[in-house]
Amino acid sequence: MSDRYLSVVQVAELLGTTERFPRRLVAERRTRYVKVGTHVRIPESAVQEYIAADTVEPARARTGSRCGRAA
Repeated sequence: MSDRYLSVVQVAELLGTTERFPRRLVAERRTRYVKVGTHVRIPESAVQEYIAADTVEPARARTGSRCGRAA
């Protein structure tokens, strides 16, 4: 078991958000987590999966589209 278990504070820091955001992810069951007594720990792999699933790739430029360029 090589997965690190991160606190809500660590996940927030990793994502560049406030602590409220990872707490919402847990409350809405949008990520995997582990309860250790009263503490919530989120596997680092779950954070990476969340990032991968919600990553938006840039759109490819359409040929022949009207985007304000002179032909």
